[in-house]
Amino acid sequence: MNRTAIITGAGSPRGIGQGIAHALAAQGWNIAVLDIDEVSAKAVADAVAEAHGVSAVGAVCDVTDKAAVDAAVSTVESSLPEIGALVNNAGITSPVPFVEVSDEEWDRVFEVNVRGSYLMTKRVVDGMVSRGFGRIVNLSSVSAERGGGVFGGVAYSAAKAGLLGFSRALARELGPSGVTVNSVAPGLIDTDITAGKLDPERKAAMIADIPTRRAGQVSDVADVIAFLCRPESSYLTGVTYDINGGSHIH
Repeated sequence: MNRTAIITGAGSPRGIGQGIAHALAAQGWNIAVLDIDEVSAKAVADAVAEAHGVSAVGAVCDVTDKAAVDAAVSTVESSLPEIGALVNNAGITSPVPFVEVSDEEWDRVFEVNVRGSYLMTKRVVDGMVSRGFGRIVNLSSVSAERGGGVFGGVAYSAAKAGLLGFSRALARELGPSGVTVNSVAPGLIDTDITAGKLDPERKAAMIADIPTRRAGQVSDVADVIAFLCRPESSYLTGVTYDINGGSHIH
């Protein structure tokens, strides 16, 4: 495969993004790691290249800034083969109760989760359409489907629900062009986002309510995304894969 996959927000060493980068590289994708932390992005890219023998670059990118998005994608285009996949993983959570949330906090959550995904997709989609191939995967959350109650509050749930509508409508529009658009909705996953921020009693109670009786691992999410990005997955579009151990069945 001589295509490149971009993963945003993939600089955290224990995050879902770096797991996605490794899973896609294992399938032969060249990898572009974008993160607001340039040092971390480059470190993950170097680790991916060394582990899988693919080409990988790390670049700084604030996904809420159109000029920054354009600059980062231009770097990828000049350094790696054609862009075939985009995983909009960059996101932030917010457990602030709605009655306490500030206008600034609400806007911040939507800026990163929704506007960031829009700007990245807008920047790469023309090339995908013109080449007749593309895989776009958006990171939603079980919170969007069950109405919070996991870690994020109303702002987070609303933003992640917005990504579901974005994905489904875009899938209809891009279907004739060979570009698929899908979502994944992770439940409780062991990452730096939740590490140390859930008290042990609450985490134990949450796990006791999960049929598989465990929190998810990064690989549980990354493997599904790698599956959706395969060329062979061309008949899957507009779908949402729930990755929650059965905690939310609908």
